Amino acid sequence: MFGPFGRQLRAAVKQAQLWKASLPPIWRQSQVRACAALLQLQDDCLVLHYGGTRMQFNYVWLRDNCRDESSYNVQTNQRNLDTVSIDLNIRPDHSSVERDQLTLTWPGGHVTKYSLSWLAENSYEGKKNGLMHQRILWNADIYERAKVPSAKWEKFMSCDEEVKFFLQNYLSYGVAFVDGVPASVEATQEVVQRVSIIRETTYGGMWSFTSNFARGDTAYSQLALGAHTDTSYLQEPCGIQVFHCLRHDGTGGRNLLVDGFYAAERLRQLSPKSFELLAGVHVRHEYVESKEGHQNHLTGIGPLLEVYPWNKELFMIRYNDYDRTVIDTAPHDVVQQWYAAHRLLATELRRPENQLWVKLSPGKVIFVDNWRVLHGRESFSGLRQLCGCYLTRDDVLSTARCLGLRA
Repeated sequence: MFGPFGRQLRAAVKQAQLWKASLPPIWRQSQVRACAALLQLQDDCLVLHYGGTRMQFNYVWLRDNCRDESSYNVQTNQRNLDTVSIDLNIRPDHSSVERDQLTLTWPGGHVTKYSLSWLAENSYEGKKNGLMHQRILWNADIYERAKVPSAKWEKFMSCDEEVKFFLQNYLSYGVAFVDGVPASVEATQEVVQRVSIIRETTYGGMWSFTSNFARGDTAYSQLALGAHTDTSYLQEPCGIQVFHCLRHDGTGGRNLLVDGFYAAERLRQLSPKSFELLAGVHVRHEYVESKEGHQNHLTGIGPLLEVYPWNKELFMIRYNDYDRTVIDTAPHDVVQQWYAAHRLLATELRRPENQLWVKLSPGKVIFVDNWRVLHGRESFSGLRQLCGCYLTRDDVLSTARCLGLRA
């Protein structure tokens, strides 16, 4: 009836039927029920093709992360299931994909259901090929061209949308400002507590200081400070640092900001082996203080660059040559390579085009991601009073997530 076209159509249909018949049963089932997903049960894992990605899921993992009421408490978002009770050789008796949902029936009759999008989002392949954090890496020119606006104090204190706007800038650039803050320790503390609790350290909670050498640290002087991260001598360096210049009757004192991730990624491009070396060799940083009323000996050990092991994404730079102590964690030949790699990173950090200089003035509060952005200052004269504090990284990121941001 349809002539040559009809014969071609019948031949194509027959070919498709033969192809489908040649597939293992589980592949035929998935192809019929959800053309967007293909499923296969292998001896050691479940293989799912979905959204253009081939993903493999461990069977114990699939049982362990079941979200039904007996396995997971949706009110507390905690697991009910005792992971140790799962047979390490468990394998589903039956599986199916329908309407973008995977259904698994386990020995004993327990049923687990997952949306395919949830599986894709939580798969190893998804994490390996994606980024945990969406950042904008910058040098001075990139940052200045972006014209990143500051949050406004009055709105910041009363409107969650302004806090969300501020945190989005912080997450993107690793630095963010609030303008119009009253020049007092109390007002600065109120601003800080809009986003996080304050992290207590040997310096206390909120601190206020001048160049009077009240503590055994170069920061308590009028000397210039090169770009560095703070508290590298803690096993977990403080996540965020806050500064507010309450008063400066003198000259100089501009603050230096350097995106450590921009410099480190430049290093990864120029010398991958140097990047890997700085990410692999652990070195010690130390803070030793012996002044009246202050006795401290703090030590932190870690690599200069820290990456997630599954995707090699950089998540922390620990760079402070003031506090770095002797390297006794690697043999002499590796130490020589480490110094060469350190020199390359330092070169990138010190390039003038990578250095952003800002003048802090009363009313301008700056939040600095201490795991990413290095800070320093030029020397100054006159009375210069700063206040500030450290924040817990976890609490800042928690606030961002609660406001709907990816953090």
